[in-house]
Order: sequence, then C-alpha cells, then structure tokens
Amino acid sequence: MTSIERGSPGPAGRAAAPGKPSRRAAQPVLGLLGLLLVVPIAVVLAVGAGGDGSVLVLGPFITFGLPLVAMVAFWWDDWPGTRLRAAWSGWADTALIVAGAVVSAGLGQVVVGGFDAAALFGADAGPGHVPAFPATLPLAGAAFVTMLQITLVGEGRPLRRLPPLPAGLLAVAASWVIALVVFATLVRIDPPAGSGVIARHGPVPGADAGAALITIGAGQLLIYVVWHGRPISAIAARRVRLTTAHVSVLAAGILTYLVARGPLGLPAGRIAAIAGCFIAAGLLVGMLFEDSVRGRLMPLVLTLALTALLAAGLDVIAGTLHLSRVGADDWVAHASLNALSTSIILHVAIGRRWPFARTSTGRE
Repeated sequence: MTSIERGSPGPAGRAAAPGKPSRRAAQPVLGLLGLLLVVPIAVVLAVGAGGDGSVLVLGPFITFGLPLVAMVAFWWDDWPGTRLRAAWSGWADTALIVAGAVVSAGLGQVVVGGFDAAALFGADAGPGHVPAFPATLPLAGAAFVTMLQITLVGEGRPLRRLPPLPAGLLAVAASWVIALVVFATLVRIDPPAGSGVIARHGPVPGADAGAALITIGAGQLLIYVVWHGRPISAIAARRVRLTTAHVSVLAAGILTYLVARGPLGLPAGRIAAIAGCFIAAGLLVGMLFEDSVRGRLMPLVLTLALTALLAAGLDVIAGTLHLSRVGADDWVAHASLNALSTSIILHVAIGRRWPFARTSTGRE
C-alpha cells in the first residue's frame, strides 16, 4: 500500500529502489519531462469540449472522479493497474476511475433532481432537464475534500487497520455520507428557471459552499503536499496530532474563505478561481517537482508566485474563449482544478510518472 507517512502522499513517500537514483535526485528534469504529458492532457480537459462545454460537462465528471483518484492512488497503491505492465498500468487505472466518475456523477444528479442522461452528457439539453453544473458541484467537492481529510489529514485512521481494498471503498463511502449530510443541511440551491433541479434552502449558497470547500482543499494541499505534513507531523502523540490537524486545516480553510469574501470583498467565483490556481501551483511544486525546493518558506513563495502566474495567464485565455453560459472565473477554476491539477495527480500518483521514470518495483 502506498506510504502516507504523516502527510507524504503517494509516490512522494516512496523510497528509491536499491541501485536506482532517487526521484529527488532526478529533479527538476523529471518534473519538466512530466509537463510533456501533463500540459496536453490539461489542455484537452480544459477546452476539449469547448469553453462552456468543458465546464458544464467535463467539470462534474472530473470532480466526482477525484475521490476515486485518491482511493486508487493512496489506498490501493495503484491497484488494479499494478497487475499490468507499467505502460498500461496508469491507463487501466484511469479507465476504471473514468467509469466510476460517470456513475458517481449520475448519482450526484439523482440527488439534485433526478438522473438525466441528456443533461449529464450534453451541454445543450435545454429546459426541463437536470444539468449537473453547478448544482452537483458542492456535493462532489465535499466528497473530495472529505476524502482528503480522511486520507491525508486523518492519516487514514482507523480504516488503515483494514486491508487496502475494503479500506479504500469504505473511505469513499464515508466521504459520500459526510458530503450528503453537508449538502443536505448547509447548501442552498436556487435552480435555473425551467430546470429539473430541486430547490434547496440551506444557509450557504451553492457557489459560496463550493468556494469554501476549495479553500479548505488549498489548506490540505499546502500542509500535506507542499510541506509534506509539516509542522503538524512533528507532534508525536497521535491523538493530539490528528486533532490538531483536523481543526487547523478546517479552520484555516474556512477563515481564508471568510476573509476573502468579507474584508476583501471577492465574489465566490473569484475565490474559487484563485484557490484553484493555488492548488494547481502547489501540486506543481510539491508533487510534480517533489522536493526540488526544500524548507517551508521557499516552497510557499514559489507556490504563491505560480498561483499569480496561473491566475493571470488563465484569465487571459478565458478572455479569448466564447463563454456564454459560464463565467470566466468558472472556466479558470475548471482549468486549474479539474484540468491541470487532475493531470498532475494522474501522472504522478496514478501513472507513476510513466514513461519518464521506472517504478520502484522495476516494471517497465
């Protein structure tokens, strides 16, 4: 099973095999080579179905697939792909995740109004249908953030006592249960006129709930990917460490959202876009170019600088797209979170950097 020692997720926690150079020693070349796969895949996910279509159709599928990505990478150690040669391993796992994402998105659509294949797979279903975007996104985001909270922040406890296969499935199931409770009790949904989406009357508008979840995800990313669990991992007592971790991550994420929404006066969509760029930048620094930059200050500075560059660059690209049904911030959030971030995770944690690095097991 993939080692997640105090917040070192997936491949970042693996030791090099005897006689092979460590991935740290191979950086930054390994990360630069990875961009040759990451960037084209991200472009396809960001604009492959058009500006609007990519957000409306691909966005929900990808977001619902993220808990499954975490399950395969961090709980199953890339099984069942590990039964195949390395050239096929990542693709097999990705196919499994895609199938699960379609099922999960369909279930999410049932929750918000009922299964509607025309609206799930098409951006132009029209009135009377149940579009997955944006109504299902708070549910999907809550499931993924909860999955990371269980997997990274909570170190998988107590499910790590079980074999990997049932433990991963139970982690996904628990994430969904918690997400459903959060969605049912907190989220307000104002359905588009003529749609089949059910109105919900929670205290938090769906866009704000989504933005808050992304800022929580940004906190998880900073501590457990960019900083590899530090400084919380220095706490020796497990109960104190886990309590501190859960409270700190949730409080930091929510406080960040409240400050951005209140004193800074940013709209929810802009908060989601910037936080999405921060997550993508953090994955570039902490996962794709893992440990190329040491310490806590410089990785944070580099992540913030990349966040600014991504936000500015994606804003410019959004201005060139013909976006009529989604906003520019919606597309920027999709391009950074669903496209670039997912591409990085798939390449490093699922594909194990194939074809640019041999695995520790020696598979070609």
